[in-house]
Amino acid sequence: MSSHDELARALRELKTTLIEAELWEVSPPDPQAFDSQQPFCVDTMVLPQWLRYVFMARLQALVDARATLPASCAVAPAMEVWLKDVPASRREPVVRELAAVDRIVTQA
Repeated sequence: MSSHDELARALRELKTTLIEAELWEVSPPDPQAFDSQQPFCVDTMVLPQWLRYVFMARLQALVDARATLPASCAVAPAMEVWLKDVPASRREPVVRELAAVDRIVTQA
């Protein structure tokens, strides 16, 4: 299986996990929110918005185009911090699936 195929599968699994954790149904950010220069758009979006509308969308576009993937990826630690007050039953599956995405991108 190619790294693009592996990443496509991991993104589907991440989406399912975010839906189950009730973190997928976040409203789209305002168009100007995408102009942020801060990591994870922390000044204009909540992390689930950034994850869905920026991170996952960009990775899916790279998969679809079979384009070069980023050299590294480390989003899981940020999500773990953001979800620190969420019960482990919701937090751990999200962090685990994000760590899988991080690993696939970094090893590609």
